[in-house]
Amino acid sequence: MFYWFLKFIALGPLLKVIFRPRAEGVENVPAEGPAILASNHLSYADWLFMPLVVPRKVSFVAKAEYFTSPGVKGWLQKNFFSGTGNIPIDRSGANAAAGALISAKKVLADGELFGIYPEGTRSHDGRLYRGKTGIARLALETGVPVIPVAVVGTDIVAPPGKTFGRWTRPHVRFGKPMDFSRYAGMENDRFILRSITDEIMYEIMRLSQQEYVDMYATRAKSEAKKAEHGDGEQRKLAS
Repeated sequence: MFYWFLKFIALGPLLKVIFRPRAEGVENVPAEGPAILASNHLSYADWLFMPLVVPRKVSFVAKAEYFTSPGVKGWLQKNFFSGTGNIPIDRSGANAAAGALISAKKVLADGELFGIYPEGTRSHDGRLYRGKTGIARLALETGVPVIPVAVVGTDIVAPPGKTFGRWTRPHVRFGKPMDFSRYAGMENDRFILRSITDEIMYEIMRLSQQEYVDMYATRAKSEAKKAEHGDGEQRKLAS
């Protein structure tokens, strides 16, 4: 109930009045039944605007710590994250990735929508990075369709490293459902998983019109920090 209260009464109407988000292809999201919404990830605001334009509830996974912290702050944090569609990563998994997969399967088994960012982390420079194959494994093991999604403009509203940026109208585009049933039973083939993931990322790229980089975002961030640190050291030496 808290999810719908935030979406239709407390938070959603305010975001719509202030930012007036635009949406295309919402009809590609099924009116009922499970589906995976695979989106690019430009800003922490993505998980606010993408579900805002979808009539149905969209669930994401979040760190279990957000739901288990003690005290009043922990209680408020737990209610906010659960109320905005987030669910804790299942700790019965061998690692975070396995736990996220278990949690996602539970959402889809209940016939709901599950949102995922295949890049695994936010883009630090606005480009689209290589997708991780967990989404392909999830699609094959559950047999549900994948809806590619592009969120544009959220990196202007809330740029990386900042709480607020400049005003703009975020734009959310939904592509046509992608069916991978032809690969049923091949979820342990790493070449198939990579092929499916790349196919999904291509559709996200087409919708978002971002420049694509065939490198994981975490590695790109690390290399950017190293380069920035090196430039800083050179400037110190030069001065």
